[in-house]
Amino acid sequence: MNIHIFDSQEKLNQAGAGIIIGTVQTKQRAILGLATGSTPTGIYEEVVREYNRGLVSFRKTTTFNLDEYVGLPVGHPESYLVYMQQHLFNFIDIPAEQIHIPDGSLEDTLAECKRYDELLADAGQIDLQLLGIGHNGHIGFNEPDHALLRETHAVTLREETRQANAIYFDSMDEVPAQAITMGMGAILKAKTILLVVRGAEKAEIIHKALTGPITTAIPASLLQTHPSLVVLMDSEAGRLFQT
Repeated sequence: MNIHIFDSQEKLNQAGAGIIIGTVQTKQRAILGLATGSTPTGIYEEVVREYNRGLVSFRKTTTFNLDEYVGLPVGHPESYLVYMQQHLFNFIDIPAEQIHIPDGSLEDTLAECKRYDELLADAGQIDLQLLGIGHNGHIGFNEPDHALLRETHAVTLREETRQANAIYFDSMDEVPAQAITMGMGAILKAKTILLVVRGAEKAEIIHKALTGPITTAIPASLLQTHPSLVVLMDSEAGRLFQT
């Protein structure tokens, strides 16, 4: 486990982008696992900046996103597909057929989960998996539970997760109650995991996840078992590691 704590968001973003770009530059046909939300936004901006400087091409890169809401129509402004288009995909040269995100608009979520797992299996091992951590310790949308699933699956979101995501919707009623998420098996199978954490409100949960017991009550704690985990934190999120 390699933990790095930064005194500015700019330095954190540059470090995160550098790891992503380095993976693409050194691995022909790199496979990236990508995340959404506020945590990776600055990293994606830095990736686009470096792409515009001509330092990297994504023409041979394949991506798999962690998750997607269930029940939002295709093109909904708060869908994770639209998020990825607005923050990354529309600004780099990755072919559309090499982008993979679960389709939460389909009625048959079980079939979609199976399809996504088949795509992951066909692609092989993810080279770099980007993660954030939820306030309750979830990664992807793998919520705390008595057991965690290895496979891609539909999950009912915890109330605290919906509350955290309500800032992106006009009202709490509009926040989807379910999502499709990549399972813990595919996440932990990645060659390298890049965990990014920001903000004082994440300080306690990230400290518990990385230093406390490994438990499904804090899904991120399972990352302690990974042989190649890189953690990037700002000084507020990392304050309990500095005492």
